[in-house]
Amino acid sequence: MDVDAVFKAYDIRGRTDTEELDATLYERVGSAVVHLLDASEIAVGYDCRATSPEFFEAMARGITRSGADVVDLGEVPTDAVYFYSGAHEVPGAVITASHNPPEYNGLKLCRSGAAPIGWDSGLKEIRDAVTAGDLQSAASPGSVRSVDTVDAYVDHLFGIVDPASISGMSVAVDGGNGMAGVAIEKVFDRIPARITGLYLDLDGTFPNHPADPLVSENLVDLVSLMSRSEFDIGVAFDGDADRAFFLDNTGQPLSGSTVTSLIARRMLVDNQGDVVVHNLITSKAVPEIVKEAGGAPVRTRVGHSFIKGVMAETRAVFGGEHSGHYYFRDNFGADSGMLAMLVLLNVLSEDGRPLSVLRHDVERYAASGEINFTVFDPAMAINHVEEAIKGTFGEAEIDHLDGLTVDFGPEWFNLRPSNTEPLLRLNVEAETPDSVALLVNKVQQILEEL
Repeated sequence: MDVDAVFKAYDIRGRTDTEELDATLYERVGSAVVHLLDASEIAVGYDCRATSPEFFEAMARGITRSGADVVDLGEVPTDAVYFYSGAHEVPGAVITASHNPPEYNGLKLCRSGAAPIGWDSGLKEIRDAVTAGDLQSAASPGSVRSVDTVDAYVDHLFGIVDPASISGMSVAVDGGNGMAGVAIEKVFDRIPARITGLYLDLDGTFPNHPADPLVSENLVDLVSLMSRSEFDIGVAFDGDADRAFFLDNTGQPLSGSTVTSLIARRMLVDNQGDVVVHNLITSKAVPEIVKEAGGAPVRTRVGHSFIKGVMAETRAVFGGEHSGHYYFRDNFGADSGMLAMLVLLNVLSEDGRPLSVLRHDVERYAASGEINFTVFDPAMAINHVEEAIKGTFGEAEIDHLDGLTVDFGPEWFNLRPSNTEPLLRLNVEAETPDSVALLVNKVQQILEEL
């Protein structure tokens, strides 16, 4: 078992059809988490993948063997585990590989209060304990008890968004056969909006399409559904439902920056002067709109453990990422695709304009989207690009918060390494599509020199 291969920057992720990930690892992680956190109880949920029940049993063995109790939350969305962790002040664990194919699985961990565990906040220590293989047995083993938290989770969502603030819209939802299906109908039972659903049944083989709505091919069925009738909005969830992606009433996708701007503007209506966190590859429009709405934008690295940490430090009211993660102070600083959907439905209800019109309030620049380049040595490639820029591109502001960001004023780009693959990810923004294409081409030419 190659432990280093599956421990990432902010979670554990690997294949189950090879020796990357197996029950032994989960048992060791369970034990390691108990000792790291000195926990007496850990809440554990899991997704609908074929290996998840087996991995739950293994993790429960490790936890109970080390003297702590397990709260078995069963098959639930990831944000339902965050809710339970925050509401009951216990650490949480979610066995899931999110949007990855069915042969993958993984694990997301949090401390009491849904505080994230990433590489620099405990995951490295867990990796070291797993590598050592020292499963310590307590004199008195813990127990396992089952808790159904879905109804309480839905109540929590409507403690943040008043169901009466949502009007009778028509909503198309693609659950991707993932964990959104556990709660989505309970949510729509509480609001006047009407749901037309695709793939809401749980199936960890993801037979209809991969549960990754960031890939446009996986939105084809939802777009087709929306073309056959009139809908106010389309929503697609990823596999563990902590992310949501949105389409306007014409079936056109909204970027994470557009959604971040719309939700941030709404959250600041009642929270003037508060911080809104955004990662460094969201549009420049995001901090502009936050300031215009009376908020204070704070820029951070990409990744949920990083943004949650900054949310906690700044007491931010909201945080958004390009990838469809949206974080709320009232949700213990954690991300929730379901809550993002409800807030956006509230925004539409209050504004009254179609989403295809409303979106233009916050879409100010052209963007490339994320472009991947396969490289042998990502760090060397980034250094090469930076040296080339200094020699040929003229004046620019350069920072290294996450990879390389180069800001020329009217246009900018970020080039950062993937956490999991030998890839560089390029994001470019400028005032026009032609300027975006030109800057993408310049960076690509530099990389091709390697």
